[in-house]
Amino acid sequence: MDGAALYNGALLNHFAVFIVTTRDLPPRRISVAPMLDWSDRHCRQFHREITRHSWLYTEMVTTGSLFHGDIQRHLDFNAGEHPLALQLGGSEPAELAHCARLGEQWGYDEINLNCGCPSERVQKGAFGACLMAEPQLVADCVKAMKDAVSIAVTVKHRIGIDDVQSYEFMRDFVGQVAEAGCSTFIVHARNAILKGLTPRENREVPPLKYDYAYRLKREFPQLEIIVNGGIKTLDEIDAHLQHVDGVMIGREAYHNPYLMAIFDERYYGDAAPVKTREEVLVSMIPYIRRQLELHGNGGKGLRLNSIVRHMLGLMTGLIGARAFRQTLSDSKKLALGDPDLLLEALQRMQGLSAYVRHQDNEYFSKKGDA
Repeated sequence: MDGAALYNGALLNHFAVFIVTTRDLPPRRISVAPMLDWSDRHCRQFHREITRHSWLYTEMVTTGSLFHGDIQRHLDFNAGEHPLALQLGGSEPAELAHCARLGEQWGYDEINLNCGCPSERVQKGAFGACLMAEPQLVADCVKAMKDAVSIAVTVKHRIGIDDVQSYEFMRDFVGQVAEAGCSTFIVHARNAILKGLTPRENREVPPLKYDYAYRLKREFPQLEIIVNGGIKTLDEIDAHLQHVDGVMIGREAYHNPYLMAIFDERYYGDAAPVKTREEVLVSMIPYIRRQLELHGNGGKGLRLNSIVRHMLGLMTGLIGARAFRQTLSDSKKLALGDPDLLLEALQRMQGLSAYVRHQDNEYFSKKGDA
């Protein structure tokens, strides 16, 4: 079956009819990075319970998986996840245009092209960070997607690849891709080492060079520049926002998600009360129960652990956080498939009442480790 048939069939079989509309979208001042094996729809739902306005990104979805795989499984999301971007991996302009159109029809607010993943598997597919060596191809991909959709098309990239570490290399890449119509660039401020480092090492070993992103914004003031890489505290976010348009956080959002609780007030001017950790936890129980009902509980269906694994860091920094994690990681309890396990984990916490409403910036700028 060709791509067009898959595309039309998926839309006809989809549970809801999506109509592309103009949605009032917040600025990309704060976003949560696309993280392979982490930022799935359950993780994003959990993060959305903590922050209403920050942008969320899917895991990378390859064009091949949309042409040959289960489209609904790859693209379905929860209605409350907006603002939400679909990150695509690919290097064929026509295929990317087709998949971008599919993403827009599915209801995504942005299409992001991955030019930053350094894994060998991704390189074999001729996309990810290795695309930075072919700026004209990236420009062609961007133009094809821009011509296919009305929503934003953005690019996430590194500052260089292998031994190529000059600012000029990144500047020329961005300049050429910008000419194709891309106006938003997310800069992971590290080189990508394509040979010799694992993906994890590529997130930690190459030195961070935030000044490259700052300089890029000065040289291209008309572009939206977002910095990413190793950002962990509110103080760091504040410092970056003095130089660029936005900040994307990655692993810290996963390991210490309650850091995001103050984002709406601090960066978007939303005066709504900040949810306590208990409120976030309890708000996930109906969602989990519904997902288990829809997709089966255990066996070959959805497992409780598939959702609660994303919540292990919620109590980071509090007395009893270890007990909380241990309860949610208990394989015997998880096998029972009862969402009330979250309440049991909460009850094992000690001294929680002293921490339930952390409004002070001093707390939010600390990295807890319990």
